[in-house]
Amino acid sequence: MDIATILGIVIAFGLVVSAIGSGLPSFIDPPSMLIVIGGTVGVLLVGYPLKNVLSVIGIVLKTFMYKVDTGPDVIAKLVELAQTVRKDGILALESEVGSIDNQFMAKGLQMAIDGQEPGSIEEILYMEMDKVGERHSLGADMFTAIGTYAPSMGMIGTLVGLVLMLQNMSDPSSIGPSMSIALLTTFYGALMANILFLPMSGKLKTRSKQELLIHEIILVGVQSLVAGENPRIMEQKLMGYLPPKERVSAFD
Repeated sequence: MDIATILGIVIAFGLVVSAIGSGLPSFIDPPSMLIVIGGTVGVLLVGYPLKNVLSVIGIVLKTFMYKVDTGPDVIAKLVELAQTVRKDGILALESEVGSIDNQFMAKGLQMAIDGQEPGSIEEILYMEMDKVGERHSLGADMFTAIGTYAPSMGMIGTLVGLVLMLQNMSDPSSIGPSMSIALLTTFYGALMANILFLPMSGKLKTRSKQELLIHEIILVGVQSLVAGENPRIMEQKLMGYLPPKERVSAFD
C-alpha cells in the first residue's frame, strides 16, 4: 500500500476541513455534487470509450496498492541468475522461471532459455515496454482529463446558480440556495481536481517511468545472460541505471 498517497489526501482534506470548522454542514449540497460528479462522469464518457472509463476504478486502486520492484533488488536477482548461468549454463534457469514474480523478467528469461536470438529478444521486450508505456499514459491522461473536467463542470454549476438567483431576485428566500449551488460547485470541482485527480495523474506518470526503468534494467540483464557475461561486469553495467546512493554490490 502506498502510504504517501493516503497520507497526502488525508493531510490535504484535513486542512480544508479544519479551515471550514463548524460550518462543515453548510458545505454539503447534493445538487452541487450531482452537477460536478455526474457531469464529470458524463463528459468523460464523451471523451473516452466505455471500456476505458470503467477501468478508472482499477486505476484508482493502483495509485493506492501498486508496488514497483526496486532497482537494487532486480539487479541482485539478475546477478544471482548470471552466477547460475556461468556455473551451469543458460538451461539451468528453467527451474528459476516459475519462482519469479516479475512477469517481464520471467518472459525475457524464458525466451533466453528457448534459445531465441538476442535481437529477437530485444525487439519483443522493447515492443512490450512500448505497449506498457502506452497503457500507463492512457491512465494518466484520463486522470488529467478528469482534473480538467471537474472544475469546468463546477463553473457550469456556478453559472446555473447565478442564473437561478438572478431570475428570482424578488424572492429573498431563493437567493441563498441559488448562491449555494453557484459557489459550491466551483468549490467541489477545484477540490476534486487539485487534491485527487491531478496529483494521481502525476503519480501514475512517475510510477510508469519507474516501471519502465526496471524493465530496461531487466532487458539489459537478459541480454548479458544470453551473452554469458561475467556477473561482475553485468552488475557494473546495470548499476549505471541507479543513483550512486543505491549502488550496493553483491560482491562487496
